Amino acid sequence: MTQRKKKSVLRDPVHGDVYLSEEELQVIDTPEFQRLRGVRQLGAAYLVYPGALHTRFEHSIGTLHLTQRLIDAVNLNFELSPSTCLSVSAEETRLIRMAALLHDVTHIPFGHNIEDQSGLLERHDSPGRFEGLLAPRRSLGRKLGELGLVGDVGRILLPLDHPGRAGVPPYWSQLLSDTICSDILDYLARDAYFTGLKLGIDERLINYFKVDRRSGNLYIDLAKSELLREDILSEIVRVLEARYYFSERVYYHHAKVSAGALVARLTELCLGAGLVAERELYDQTDQSLLELYAQAGERALTQGQASLGRRILRLVERFRSRTLFKRACVFPRPLNLAVQDRLVERFFARGRAQARAEAEARIADLVRFATGQEVEVIVYCPAARMQLKEVETHVRWPKEPAPRPLADYAERVPRLADLERSYRDLWKFYVLVDTHDRDLQRKVAEIAAGEFPGAVNAYSP
Repeated sequence: MTQRKKKSVLRDPVHGDVYLSEEELQVIDTPEFQRLRGVRQLGAAYLVYPGALHTRFEHSIGTLHLTQRLIDAVNLNFELSPSTCLSVSAEETRLIRMAALLHDVTHIPFGHNIEDQSGLLERHDSPGRFEGLLAPRRSLGRKLGELGLVGDVGRILLPLDHPGRAGVPPYWSQLLSDTICSDILDYLARDAYFTGLKLGIDERLINYFKVDRRSGNLYIDLAKSELLREDILSEIVRVLEARYYFSERVYYHHAKVSAGALVARLTELCLGAGLVAERELYDQTDQSLLELYAQAGERALTQGQASLGRRILRLVERFRSRTLFKRACVFPRPLNLAVQDRLVERFFARGRAQARAEAEARIADLVRFATGQEVEVIVYCPAARMQLKEVETHVRWPKEPAPRPLADYAERVPRLADLERSYRDLWKFYVLVDTHDRDLQRKVAEIAAGEFPGAVNAYSP
């Protein structure tokens, strides 16, 4: 088992005692890492699940802890089969643990809403975001530089296909960033604990992780005496099912979607008007981001943009008071296969703000003409795949010469195809409106039907 100097112990509600080295403590004490105390792991999910107040700070430490557990398993399995497996050295462990600790350090508040589900910014794990945060001008970058870690840690955090990863073994990243890895194992357990939802994953799965000597890939060994370890395969599927379960119940809950859409709209308004610069978002917490937007609204009032300022301040107050926009229309993927691509192309990602604004204005104008009432409309269109991922985790299947991604065996594991289809069917296109008046909501739905020809609305206010 990997030896490490235990300098400090932290008590975690999910994992119990977590041991941290002196170097790790120094990094944790930087302002960039401490900011994560103010960034909730599940964004606005606490508006639905009141206990979901946990942050990316403790998730990052939990990911480090589980990374060490995976490394310990890898090293034990190396001792049992040194001819086919690799071990993780003490120096490698130092690097990988630090990368695990920092894997979420670029996350901004409500980042998945602003980045993944609205496409307003590049993803938090893009190379540019990490390069900026690990630069020498930042406390974190300077500390990693003093420790001689900045280059290797930065390379581990790059995407697997990035040219800057030259010389980095695949397993360095796969331990903390794969379909099944320390990151997902921590956030599933942590999200279950703080939402109060039940989760049944047997952690013995960790014991079957190995590193392939030939390819350097981390894999789960499903073979025993050339027979399939069906119990371990079942645990892999259970992890994937748990991730879907939380996506359905928590990550894409309609109230969380509405709250996220509200924050995304604030971001869009403030960036679009030049009231906030993108770089200002990177150092915010959940609370300070709302303060930043409120200050932007106040500036707009004094700079001759009274209508915009009032709108921004109204949206900030709506979020703070949980007066969320209500659903007028919901267009789920299963009923809208023929138009999904067209809707995504028209309304998702950078460059589509104008199209969304025009559609929203037309709906609001027609509602005003029909009812004499003012409404604000949000058209919310997530990416087609949302957070769907191929099952990239490698496994060793009985009688196969080398580990391969589990997705390659999808025909032998029908549940994988079922889960992928279920994930795709979580996609929903929303029309949200700022009124609790059901008659007015129905009028918005009636008018919106003409704005999206061919789309089938499954929701009745």
